Amino acid sequence: MLILIAGPYRSGTNDDRELMRQNLANLEAVSLPLFRLGHTPMIGEWVALPLLNLAGSAKVGDAAYEEILYPVAHRLLLKCDAVFRIEGASNGADEDVRIAKERGLKIYYRLEDVPHAE
Repeated sequence: MLILIAGPYRSGTNDDRELMRQNLANLEAVSLPLFRLGHTPMIGEWVALPLLNLAGSAKVGDAAYEEILYPVAHRLLLKCDAVFRIEGASNGADEDVRIAKERGLKIYYRLEDVPHAE
């Protein structure tokens, strides 16, 4: 499965870039275990951050940021088979889960619930 990892990135950081880097590391921490289960992990920021640089985003929340960050995850959800929601308050991740549920995708909250790929 292609699994979108959703959780806090900007939430709770007051736009502190170091805290955002820590949140990205928390998202990434789940990627290798998912890969080892035979799946392809995806994080929206892996796609969005290079696009933000190319678009000339100067600060968190500017026009380019709003144009790209959340829409990337929503486009990825059109291709994903499931979402893995890590812990932590995040309106964006909650929206990803809502969209995924509408599309009938599987939602996982614990690694032990993710099946091995066959």
